[in-house]
Amino acid sequence: MNQSPVLIFCIILLTLNGTKGVPLSRTIRCTCINIINQPVNLRSLEKLEIISASQSCPRVEIIATMKKNGEKRCLNPESKAIKNLLKAVSKQRSNRSL
Repeated sequence: MNQSPVLIFCIILLTLNGTKGVPLSRTIRCTCINIINQPVNLRSLEKLEIISASQSCPRVEIIATMKKNGEKRCLNPESKAIKNLLKAVSKQRSNRSL
């Protein structure tokens, strides 16, 4: 009896069984690599993005786009200066809506 078909069947069966439940990506993909703690002037901001934690990145990310040169800076959400900046932006937005 030829054992080649049985061997091929076993290899295929083991291969298909091994791929079940494997995650698509095992790497953490955060947008921010370098995070700064320096304060940012509210008047120099063009855009402020807040990206909440997700499966791909376990931390909250705050990205500030500057008016002058369009530079994007990753800010430390735990920094006191950045927390104050977020409060100021929130206050400014609430004043606009009134």
